[in-house]
Amino acid sequence: MHMENFAPIMFAGLVIVMLMGFPVAFSLAALGLYCGFFAIEMGWFPASFMSNLPLNIFGILSNDLLLAIPFFTFMGAILEKCGLAEDMLDSMGQLFGPMRGGLGYSVIIVGFILGAITGTVAGQVIAMALISLPVMIRYGYNMRYATGVLAASGTITQLVPPSLVLVVLADQLGRSVGDMYKGAWGPSILQVLIFALYTFALSLIKPSHVPGVPLEARTLHGWALWGKCLRGIIPSAVLIFAVLGSMGGLPGMNTAIATPTEAGAMGCVGALILAAIHKRLDKGLIWGAMVATMRLTAMVAFILIGSRVFSMVFQGVDGAIWVEHLLTGLPGGQVGFLIVVNIFVFFLAFFLDFFEIAFIIVPMLGPVADKMGIDLIWFGVLLCVNMQTSFMHPPFGFALFYLRGIADSLFKEKRIEKQVKSSDIYFGAIPWVIMQLILVAIVIFVPQTVTMFLDKELVVDVDKVVIDLPTDGESDSSETDSQKADEDNTKLEELLKQKN
Repeated sequence: MHMENFAPIMFAGLVIVMLMGFPVAFSLAALGLYCGFFAIEMGWFPASFMSNLPLNIFGILSNDLLLAIPFFTFMGAILEKCGLAEDMLDSMGQLFGPMRGGLGYSVIIVGFILGAITGTVAGQVIAMALISLPVMIRYGYNMRYATGVLAASGTITQLVPPSLVLVVLADQLGRSVGDMYKGAWGPSILQVLIFALYTFALSLIKPSHVPGVPLEARTLHGWALWGKCLRGIIPSAVLIFAVLGSMGGLPGMNTAIATPTEAGAMGCVGALILAAIHKRLDKGLIWGAMVATMRLTAMVAFILIGSRVFSMVFQGVDGAIWVEHLLTGLPGGQVGFLIVVNIFVFFLAFFLDFFEIAFIIVPMLGPVADKMGIDLIWFGVLLCVNMQTSFMHPPFGFALFYLRGIADSLFKEKRIEKQVKSSDIYFGAIPWVIMQLILVAIVIFVPQTVTMFLDKELVVDVDKVVIDLPTDGESDSSETDSQKADEDNTKLEELLKQKN
């Protein structure tokens, strides 16, 4: 066997191992070690090559950017249990409820706001389903629409900053987290508008599917209602501005005063303050958030270790060259590459978590995209838009599993009169998955949806640079010719650095 034939065999083994169902982190590590020892036996690289593995793993895990993950996870865990979702859904439901599709609009808007401050799909879907599903069923909403909008609005959190997916993608692609956040604002707002437009169209075509809530069902009116809405929105907006604005993650902000890790720590403090405002801050809340943070962080660390073992051996047998030749040879240039990559990621998302895709697949795709001249911020946001569908895929989407469990619990507690069928959950998710795929197509063919909020790159044409040299009559100036020449050389060097 020749070494150039081993890379595709390793990749096929990667796919088989990931589909086996055994924890991906340990499967990847075992596959990487086995292939590494086999490569040493075949003489493709020396045994000393594997001795770099401990230092490689230590270098990956000592990355300061990854410290942002436990901070943002802790912030989200606090906020999902502090009562903010309940208050916002109740007030927004009463505000929009009387119009057709009003409960749907309220779920979409609250999902977007919660996504910008929590970043966790599970807590968001569970909280919104517990509160809104019984209300929607009580007032005659179509079951498939109700389950679909709840699951889809929960997955918005994967795209809305400060999403953990964007942090990981920025790290894997070697780009600024702040720029990745700026690029994600356009598609996330567009996603909300597409969801709202579908709800509006359904209210016109099939008004019986999304009826309005009777006015007499409202318990708050006038300023009392608006006051409750603002009590949920204003603190959330302040927290969003503080966390994202401090690291330059908001459109129009060109400077960052904090790293993502520091911004995450500040977000944790803000989350604790919000929990205290809602009078939910206690030892049980903090302990539960710490346990959830520990589990997620440990999972990410082990996936990082396993993927690093595999990727180092894969690079050693020239796997990166094989992937580059395979993808750059696709017909259609950049568009063909993007279409194939998104189809590949879409099907992988049936079986893999977004962390697994980000740590295993993205490092293979990023260098190829960079060599093809694709903006990596745009590429990362595009992959994030695609990966959010992983939570909505029937029948494997995690959001659908969460919704299935909550629906069963509500039926057992007699909070809903009839049991929600699995077919209603799965078929209800299909229109929303299609809308998410429409957004993928929009981002591919209209890249301005991502780049419009990014800082404009400074372009300097060195050929047009004019440097005025002193004339003979200016020799009596206070500055000597040599000093001016040094200044001119310094200016030219700065311009060349900007050009590069």
